[in-house]
Amino acid sequence: MNIQELVEYITKSLVDDPNQVRVKMSENAHAVNVVLQVAPEDMGRIIGKGGRVVNSLRTLVRIAAIRQGKRATLEILDANGKVSHPNAESLHHA
Repeated sequence: MNIQELVEYITKSLVDDPNQVRVKMSENAHAVNVVLQVAPEDMGRIIGKGGRVVNSLRTLVRIAAIRQGKRATLEILDANGKVSHPNAESLHHA
């Protein structure tokens, strides 16, 4: 299972409307960027209380990327295509 499939599987398991889950991934030799978009009513489920869910998801993405020798970024977009939450800003991990 690749990183995109991992994020999609976990996210679809958490939300009420799995048909609205969109995961896009871009990568280069050193980094992976994953962009996640869900229905507006599911945003709270993905961010979680105090950002716990999104931080856990970022940890899993980071570990999967490290296994490939890369850094990882996970962004969550709102319905307008903008970063939806202060804790959802890009984080780069070595």
